[in-house]
Amino acid sequence: MSIKFLAEDDRPREKFLLKGRSSLSDSELLAIIMGSGSRDETAVELARKILASVDNNWHQLSLLSIRDLMKFKGVGEVKAISITAALEIGRRRAKQEISKKKVISSSNDAYLIFKDELSDLRTEQFWAIFLNQSNKVIYLAQLTQGGISQSIVDIRVLFKTAFDHFATGIIVAHNHPSGNLKPSREDIEITQKIKDAGKILGIQLLDHLIITQNSYFSFSDDGLL
Repeated sequence: MSIKFLAEDDRPREKFLLKGRSSLSDSELLAIIMGSGSRDETAVELARKILASVDNNWHQLSLLSIRDLMKFKGVGEVKAISITAALEIGRRRAKQEISKKKVISSSNDAYLIFKDELSDLRTEQFWAIFLNQSNKVIYLAQLTQGGISQSIVDIRVLFKTAFDHFATGIIVAHNHPSGNLKPSREDIEITQKIKDAGKILGIQLLDHLIITQNSYFSFSDDGLL
């Protein structure tokens, strides 16, 4: 039977089988994840509406909560969870691919590791990469989680973690949900405190990154370390 004679909710799956995954549009892929539409719309039509609300941007879609998704007529809790789970699988896959690059040679290398953890968050978190003498990544950890505008790191916890993993270098990062890349006074102060403590303990602070959804700021690149 030709695809055009099938119910529209079935067409993306048949197209996937006949022509391959790369032949599907974003809305068709999302329709497969949801499985069905509503009484008034097919899954493809509903998917188009959802994607249009975020300018057809998967990163923007990942910012929507379960409750946000359930505001669309035809999206219940099960569909909302399915969409969120699929996006999380994509995030984890990207993280695994990036983590194969073990040696940090630039701020961009560090950014590629941090961005999948921090770029899509609505509250601030503070993370750290711990490295050996060859700048090889030996551990990645979230240290704190704060509010919309602030996440304070305990320097004692940071360096205890470094000692636990025999690290000789640290790269720290936190996100700015506002999208503003400019470091705050608090950002500058905590960076200096970490740097000073590292000098005493023999563990070098190599960089501090501020992460937004699409970009980053490097203290090292900007001459602030």
